Amino acid sequence: MNWNDVIRYTNKGNPTPDRRVEKTDEEWRAQLTPEQYRITRKKGTEPAFSGALCNTYDQGKYSCVCCNTLLFDSNLKFDSKSGWPSFTEPIKDNVIKYEKDTSYGMVRVEVMCNVCDGHLGHIFPDGPAPSGLRFCINSESIQLVKEEKTTEG
Repeated sequence: MNWNDVIRYTNKGNPTPDRRVEKTDEEWRAQLTPEQYRITRKKGTEPAFSGALCNTYDQGKYSCVCCNTLLFDSNLKFDSKSGWPSFTEPIKDNVIKYEKDTSYGMVRVEVMCNVCDGHLGHIFPDGPAPSGLRFCINSESIQLVKEEKTTEG
């Protein structure tokens, strides 16, 4: 995946997700904390360097806080020094939805969970090789599912 793929999805449509989760506004409010609701359902943003997952590098997978869809692998997380958890690519192409965002007088690409439409953050073409992508994600939008350590014996 690269920036050209992101622009193609943004302009011509997103890949079809494996499933869909749709709930009423009341159901989302009951399930999520007020901050999770503000960010994921109302397209909010947490302050830079404030998220609990910003400096977490434990092994595991990151899932959507709304619908538990696996989105990112911890092996693809990097310190972008942006103040938000950053990843180079999603676990699968069809778990992320891309939309043009013209809020705040800028043109950006918003990323959302493709299963439940929960707002995750934005994507930028200034990440490390090989993808060159930086998925800039709110900590409140994701949760870390840690890998269990196994012992041989």
